[in-house]
Amino acid sequence: MRWELAAVDPAQVQALAAALRDLPCLRSSSSYRPVDSTERRNPLHTLARLLIRRRLTDADSAARFLAPSIAHLHLPEHMTGLRCAVDRIDAAIERKDPILIYGDYDVDGTMAVIILKTAIELCGGTADFHVPHRIREGYDMRDDVIERAAAAGIRLIISVDMGIRAFAPAETAHRLGVDLIVTDHHLPGPDGVPRALAVVNPNQAGCEYPYKQLCGAGVAFKVAQGLMQRRLPEKDQTRLLLSFMKVVAIATIADAVPLSGENRVFASLGLDALRRAVNPGLKALLEMAQISTKRPPNSTEVAFRIAPRINAAGRMDVARDVIELFSVKDPDRARLLAGKLDRLNAERQEEERRILRSIDERIACDPALCEAYCIVVDGEGWHRGVIGIAATRIVERYHRPAMVISRHGEEAFGSGRSIRPFHLLEAVESSRALFTRYGGHSHACGFAMPSANVPQLRTELDAFARTRLTTADFDPVLEVQAELHLNEVTPALFQLLTLLEPYGTGNHEPAFTARNVRLIAPPKILKDKHIKLKLKANAGNQGQGTENRQLRSVFDALGWNMADRLQQSPLLAGDAIDIAFTVGHNDHPDFGGLELSLRDFKAPVAEPVNPDQGKLIPLS
Repeated sequence: MRWELAAVDPAQVQALAAALRDLPCLRSSSSYRPVDSTERRNPLHTLARLLIRRRLTDADSAARFLAPSIAHLHLPEHMTGLRCAVDRIDAAIERKDPILIYGDYDVDGTMAVIILKTAIELCGGTADFHVPHRIREGYDMRDDVIERAAAAGIRLIISVDMGIRAFAPAETAHRLGVDLIVTDHHLPGPDGVPRALAVVNPNQAGCEYPYKQLCGAGVAFKVAQGLMQRRLPEKDQTRLLLSFMKVVAIATIADAVPLSGENRVFASLGLDALRRAVNPGLKALLEMAQISTKRPPNSTEVAFRIAPRINAAGRMDVARDVIELFSVKDPDRARLLAGKLDRLNAERQEEERRILRSIDERIACDPALCEAYCIVVDGEGWHRGVIGIAATRIVERYHRPAMVISRHGEEAFGSGRSIRPFHLLEAVESSRALFTRYGGHSHACGFAMPSANVPQLRTELDAFARTRLTTADFDPVLEVQAELHLNEVTPALFQLLTLLEPYGTGNHEPAFTARNVRLIAPPKILKDKHIKLKLKANAGNQGQGTENRQLRSVFDALGWNMADRLQQSPLLAGDAIDIAFTVGHNDHPDFGGLELSLRDFKAPVAEPVNPDQGKLIPLS
């Protein structure tokens, strides 16, 4: 693994650190102030460096980032099409016309349905919903659903988290006299946007909305915000917006959109509100995911405990159960539905393991796949609800773009994930003639195609990837944000780091390096796969301005799934190593305190050139 530490202007760091002392969220604490004027190793300097790495270079932008507020939300009417959409929804509510919300089956889509349906009902309207079955209907809007809705008297359909490329369904709605409002966040295609009454998408051409990275539920939230501003008393709006943020936070984190700007407001305020959840379904889901409400859940718990259970409904069965879970009033019924999602998630995990075993065997036995710049692997009858997760695992393991395709007779359905230097949607569009439909963005895509075209897709995508990537792009890279001495890892630093949460895409937990630290005891193996190191800074490696501090001299460092590393690079007491780590805190009452979480470790010498560079080698 290659460590990358970007240079930051020391004068800029010094200036921002000085400005940070006057921020309200930091002003009250004296623990951040330097011991003397010459000390440059104060925690505020580390925080300033981390903020500058996030392109936050002045006190005002830093303050908005460190203390997100509902006042930081942008005005919804700045989004193209939103005012027209709210006008039409408002008219439907006034006439007591039924509304159909057409949403995707994943976390983002189902949360968007819940937000908009609830907002319409709070404003006095009536809204039903349709969430497609992943296997029987597939992604995006369908003509037959619109036709049935029109026959049932529906005159307004609102899409959420889909529809930006639904040209044919939009024409069907127009022909049948149904007004269609498209709300989406996916990138429009080269042909522009569908002919709808209103298209609400910050990524459409000409939209001047200041933040472009919203997820589908975030766009639905802005429509709900505009509607409630129109129809509800001002005194109720803040309370309801904060309530909706719990749901938007789940979708924002699950959809892996950047946790910056408005998304950071959603995630930060929404996570805090989750500990005060009153919705019976949400409370049952938190309980099933074993998430305590004594503190706000963090983004990792949402991403790996809450989101997979919600996603499991759409992947393995029917996503309507998610809408019902968040709508039900009876706690017993809520617990039954949450239990069903939990069981479906267990089934999903087993199916995922089965597919990954098959893929690993295929890669091991196929020299062409071993040398591929873009991995395209297919299998007959693989569960279509799991192939996206399988693609993610392949990218994590081999650090190359990956497409996982499930063949069902003459039809094939695929899902792709990518690495940072490779824009996946551009790659897919380079082979658009092979697909019956496709969509996505830079790091993820989905598509359908004739099974006979899969070999050609494998050839074309690999050729395209070779024009965009080099073997150096396959080396896993760890972005290190600062180099610290171990004695700089203090409770004051940890307290400052918590202000950067929640972590996620676009705001990763900061990783640090410490050079030439000493093992003071033999490594311990935990549960046959993890390691625990006891580390101390070497003499002469104490940093500046430390003579007046009480320093913690020894740290526990936990390396998750690193036991195999000790077979490759045995460690002994007394060895010196360089480490890359994040800073955490163990809350155990007896042996808690600051601890390090290892991201990587290596001997403090130059690394040899890898003779296998360019070949497909698992990272784990």
